[in-house]
Amino acid sequence: MFAKLSEEAINSILDLTQDGIIAVDCDGNIRLFNKAAERITGISAASAIGRPAVDVIPNTRLHIVVREGREEINQKQYIGDTVILTNRYPLKDSSGNVYGAVAVFRDITEITHLSDQVSDLWSARTLLEAIIEASEDAISVADEKGRNIIVNPAYTRITGLPKEAVLNKPVTVDIAEGESMHLKVLRTGKPVHNVRMKVGPMKREVIVNVAPIFVDGKIRGSVGVIHDISEIIALTEELTKAKKLIRHLQAKYTWDDIIGESPAILKAKEQAQRAAVTPATVLLLGESGTGKELFAHAIHNASPRKNAQFVRVNCAAISENLLESELFGYEEGAFTGARKGGKKGLFEEADGGTLFLDEIGELSLSLQSKLLRVMTEHEIRRVGGTEQIPVNVRIIAATNSDLEKKIKEGTFREDLYYRLNVVPIKIVPLRERKEDIPLIVEHIVHRLNQVLGREVKGLTPRAMQAIVQYRWPGNIRELENVLGRAMINMRAHEKIIDYEHLPPLYTDPSDRASSTAKARPLDEVLREAERNAIVRALEQTKGNREQTAQLLGISLRSLYYKIARYGLKE
Repeated sequence: MFAKLSEEAINSILDLTQDGIIAVDCDGNIRLFNKAAERITGISAASAIGRPAVDVIPNTRLHIVVREGREEINQKQYIGDTVILTNRYPLKDSSGNVYGAVAVFRDITEITHLSDQVSDLWSARTLLEAIIEASEDAISVADEKGRNIIVNPAYTRITGLPKEAVLNKPVTVDIAEGESMHLKVLRTGKPVHNVRMKVGPMKREVIVNVAPIFVDGKIRGSVGVIHDISEIIALTEELTKAKKLIRHLQAKYTWDDIIGESPAILKAKEQAQRAAVTPATVLLLGESGTGKELFAHAIHNASPRKNAQFVRVNCAAISENLLESELFGYEEGAFTGARKGGKKGLFEEADGGTLFLDEIGELSLSLQSKLLRVMTEHEIRRVGGTEQIPVNVRIIAATNSDLEKKIKEGTFREDLYYRLNVVPIKIVPLRERKEDIPLIVEHIVHRLNQVLGREVKGLTPRAMQAIVQYRWPGNIRELENVLGRAMINMRAHEKIIDYEHLPPLYTDPSDRASSTAKARPLDEVLREAERNAIVRALEQTKGNREQTAQLLGISLRSLYYKIARYGLKE
């Protein structure tokens, strides 16, 4: 059949097509190999024609098509690094006899690579979506027009907004308080970090980090990660509370910080100074607020142990079981939740230094017995342990309780009392050293000026008279709170504390008991004053927060934080 057409005529016709064409005779030998076949396979027609197809292209199936007489459509085939899509047809005469076969194929290498890339992209997207879905942090992705296109389950959990209420909606839809960081990033092209704001109908407090998405140098969207900080806030408050109970301190007070020239305070300082240079145990006695901890700091700082650790623990604020493990440490496995490897106790950590046991009178009898053994043997045994660990610790104890009365009541060990009472120092209440009050007032006002940013010069005679006549059941701590409140009550231009600035002071205990106006901790008073200042500024600016921030002399971000802190809506 091939003899009916000249080779030149056949080649002229078939070379016009862009598809590769290879034809074989009934013996599987190549009889036709067009230019497109040469280009696609990289094999010259001259080296292929007349040879068996399987010798030229080892994985060809043309000889099989000849043998079986069945066509093979859309078959993928590799020729070296080239990928082709081929259709193979048997050639039959009018009687149905097979006299050869032809393959028509085209190069799909580039299409295959593109397909693989698309497949890889879809796989990457599927993987990325799976990661986003599994993340515990809330994630939102916005397009360049500021519309939400992706949010994960953590986002809906934190914001309280379902996906259908957010997707394809403006990125501002979830904001309860604050500026949209997505819009800011899309506008500036710069990332933002650690911005506090509130989201969702429940006004959940969060920290937001948003970064731009660039494609070919152009911003195409932004991705935001939202961290729910409500738990962090709770943990921070818990940590702050714990730090108040057990504090590892660098003793910061010295004798200069103990203000007063009265015989009573000079006697206490002299006793403390003599005791400081010895290793003797000191027992500080006095009402709450008289300055027992200040004396403990000063004694440590004046002792040979001043460069070692100063550890303070409030014996009244911690449960017995917890206090025992904190004081003496524990071994691994001593109790459920015990740290792997165990933990040092405060006695070990204070080794070579000072351990200040505040509110010693509230210690349980069981712990009193263990403390007595430590003071006698100078060694401790961890909870759950058997080894005796030597410790060299100087103990300073303090109490506002009558320990001798407690001994009679059977709630305090007499033998421990004598161990503690080596150098007893009585710190008299403020009402018994009223001559020191003007000096103490001057010292406190100077310090509060630095804290509050004021320039108060002192008190009027009437105000000072009221201060001196008051009985001060809370002692110096109460005096500090009263002066702080007075300074907050003053107008910005006022420099002298007058009687009207003072909170109510009652010299008659019955009057004081009937009053609800009691001195409060200074930080509480300062927070209240700050909140009131923000409220007044918001009212003055009719809720304009930028003007409010300028009026208060703080950043807008700081204002938003404080508004959230105090639960203010406007």
